Amino acid sequence: MIPQPDDRELLDAYSSAVTSAVDLVGPAVVKIDVKMGARSGSGSGVIFTPDGLILTNCHVTDGAAHVTVVLADGRSLPADLVGDDPHTDLAVVRADASAGPPLPWARFGDSRAVRVGQLAIAIGNPYGFQHSVTAGVVSALGRSLRARSGRLIDDVIQTDASLNPGNSGGPLVTSRGDVIGINTATIMPAQGLCFAIASNTARYVASRLIRDGAIRRSYVGIGGQTVPVPRAIARANQLAVTSGVFVVSVERGSPAAAAGVRDGDVILALAGEPVTGVDDLHRLLTDERIGAATAITMLRGGARRTLTIVPAEAPRGARAPRRASEG
Repeated sequence: MIPQPDDRELLDAYSSAVTSAVDLVGPAVVKIDVKMGARSGSGSGVIFTPDGLILTNCHVTDGAAHVTVVLADGRSLPADLVGDDPHTDLAVVRADASAGPPLPWARFGDSRAVRVGQLAIAIGNPYGFQHSVTAGVVSALGRSLRARSGRLIDDVIQTDASLNPGNSGGPLVTSRGDVIGINTATIMPAQGLCFAIASNTARYVASRLIRDGAIRRSYVGIGGQTVPVPRAIARANQLAVTSGVFVVSVERGSPAAAAGVRDGDVILALAGEPVTGVDDLHRLLTDERIGAATAITMLRGGARRTLTIVPAEAPRGARAPRRASEG
């Protein structure tokens, strides 16, 4: 009979995994203090480059006249907003660390490799309590969350690692210290329903914000999630992709609605480019496609078909109260 590890060994292994991840990422987690006229607020962020670029939530920096970053070692640094994107609730700020020692920074992991049930660790500043750590598991993948702009953020990670006001913008990390998400929301008064923007989405958005300061993008008006395409259906339709974007909802009056896209369709390609997941679709909906007739290939009822869609420009729009919906 194979001897089983006792509870102490399991707890020691769990504790070791959490503490190792916190040792790696904790120094790169910052508190972000903002002033908006007579009002003030705070949130969290994570340094992701050696020269002081920090990812946080757009709603943390929204309307800020002055931004200050407080490091794990207690230093306070002035910071400037590089750019923000309300459609994904992400923002990039740059801390001025030219007069001090090099800044610690965290690395992105691949959110496509995340699995339900794996350990998830959140680091942030809930209610101003700096560098608080909570741990749980990845509860679900492919959720959709409505941003304050009114647009659905797709491919969101759900976790039961406890989040509270002030955690917004902090990292969700693996036991290896890889950032797999940027914590963004909870559902009140529910317990254990917390959400993070997937790291692959965050990495793409950050690169565009660094380059342009904003993201001008096209949109088609669907809510979707990444799903596998069964092998039998892929073979029958001679498909080169093994996954696509399942259409959960179609916005009324959107380009998708005008093109005839329906709930339950699985998008496989846009303009001849493979769409294997939500991240692919986001990357393909660039500003160059605004107003341009574009072929969209999908599965409907197990059969392949192609429609013509004319993507519109995604407005920044009024920031409505956030709602969450399952994808």
